[in-house]
Amino acid sequence: MEEMKQKVEVENLQTGADILINCLENQGVELIFGYPGGAVLPLYDSLYDETIPNILTRHEQGAVHAAEGYAKATGKPGVVIVTSGPGATNVVTGIADAMIDSVPLVVISGQVSRAGIGKDAFQEADILGITVPITKNNYQVRDIEDLPRIVSEAFHIATTGRKGPVLIDLPKDITTLKSNPKIENVVQLESYQPTTTPSTLQIERLMNLLKQSKKPLVLAGAGVVAANGGEELRQFVEKYQLPTVTTLLGLGLLPHDHPNFLGMGGMHGAYAANMALMETDLLINIGSRFDDRLACSPEAFAPYAKVAHIDVDPVEIGKVIPTDVPIVGDAKIALQQMLAVEIGSPDYDQWRELCEERKQKHPLKYERDEKVIKPQEVVEIIGRITEGKSYVVTDVGQHQMWAAQFYPFQFPKQLITSGGLGTMGYGIPAGVGVKFGKPNNSVVVFVGDGGFEMTNQELAILNQNNLDIKFVLMNNQSLGMVRQWQEKFFNERRSQSVFQQQPDFMKMAEAYGIGGKKITNPATLDKELQEAFAAPGPMLIEVMISNREHVLPMIPAGMPNDQMLGVD
Repeated sequence: MEEMKQKVEVENLQTGADILINCLENQGVELIFGYPGGAVLPLYDSLYDETIPNILTRHEQGAVHAAEGYAKATGKPGVVIVTSGPGATNVVTGIADAMIDSVPLVVISGQVSRAGIGKDAFQEADILGITVPITKNNYQVRDIEDLPRIVSEAFHIATTGRKGPVLIDLPKDITTLKSNPKIENVVQLESYQPTTTPSTLQIERLMNLLKQSKKPLVLAGAGVVAANGGEELRQFVEKYQLPTVTTLLGLGLLPHDHPNFLGMGGMHGAYAANMALMETDLLINIGSRFDDRLACSPEAFAPYAKVAHIDVDPVEIGKVIPTDVPIVGDAKIALQQMLAVEIGSPDYDQWRELCEERKQKHPLKYERDEKVIKPQEVVEIIGRITEGKSYVVTDVGQHQMWAAQFYPFQFPKQLITSGGLGTMGYGIPAGVGVKFGKPNNSVVVFVGDGGFEMTNQELAILNQNNLDIKFVLMNNQSLGMVRQWQEKFFNERRSQSVFQQQPDFMKMAEAYGIGGKKITNPATLDKELQEAFAAPGPMLIEVMISNREHVLPMIPAGMPNDQMLGVD
């Protein structure tokens, strides 16, 4: 009997690679973005039967940005598998991007066998040491029996509290050893207990201040998006008719045409939004970090306001702006508590009318030109063609700000962009990830000619995976935002910011087997964009835009939010 039991146990043994795949299945992982290599060959052998599909990107950086796009659009953790050494170091930029934008990722990096660690083995890199500052936590699996626990902890940490990336470093010999550990989702981490339910006393304190306020303002950021608190935010704003500003990553929390929405605040934000930030007497910040693109001059920011800051990460509260009412907790839960407190019907009509008057007198605008295509018009037309319903993915630069300013956003998680790190090359792979996460939705990627040349290799996977994405390449033959700063602040000395020669992007589209359309005539812009968006399948739409256009308004670095250039 004992011999039979031992025989059954031996037959039930699994390799570490199989155990990992089972753990991922247990976590509900739908797909993996990855790139194989020597240290993860056993893992990819286990993936051969495709119980979980692996999306073979063309570069590891593409894999991690695709996972970010998937995670931002769906709210589910993105999963990445790469090999050791250069494979692992190639995902560092994406991990750092996910960390600062609070994106849930689980990155599994192959590693040399345990006996070779620390001996400069082939394709060895100390990825644990490299990623300590840019992950919520990282692990190296030293015992196969620990693998299920580590995977469960990694997903728990990545998706709770302030979400973020977690790395699992997996030595190759662990993937070939055999064991039969129990796989379960029980997590016990005494040292990691994020606070999600805010203090009711602090919530009441905030609501009392709101009752006394004459010029209250709501500032909503990515924390509300991450908490799925968009509906609660709308209810709260409408209950008290509160003027509301969002950050870049908060766009879509209120529809663009909502009567209480003043626009995006900060360096390239709307006049009404920035003036409200300067004049409010009660600033209710929900899920924003007060980063330097919003609070351009922290010492002069919201100078007359009592500041309430709601954030799931206590480290952010008081880090940049002194806070009068600190509230640690989940944004959705905080808003539910705020809605439950009754303070009557305070009268903010005069303040709201002032904010609305500024919004009407100083809207975001641009001057049309019969000879050159204006990028703002490109975004406006695409917004109309898509009825404001597309997921909008951007790379980083001028086009990113024009998309933020002129696309008619309607729902949370609609804008997928690199906020904190500002990563060029983000757009194309992130768009791929969004389409995998939202296959039945329209996806538009705005990208500049600089960022396009960093990660365009990911176009190679579109046809294979039937990804109908429209890529709008705004070509101003320069690193537009760099050039803008040089023209404004460096005596127009355009040092290494203008491309003297470029590839034929239409031939690149042909090489990748996708549709291509080049638009140069402002008179036919609308018609040609409609034709491009009506065409089935993925398409690269190159639009030759003005090479001297600036993103306006603009607050020079270090200046207060009311010191805006480009406002009448």
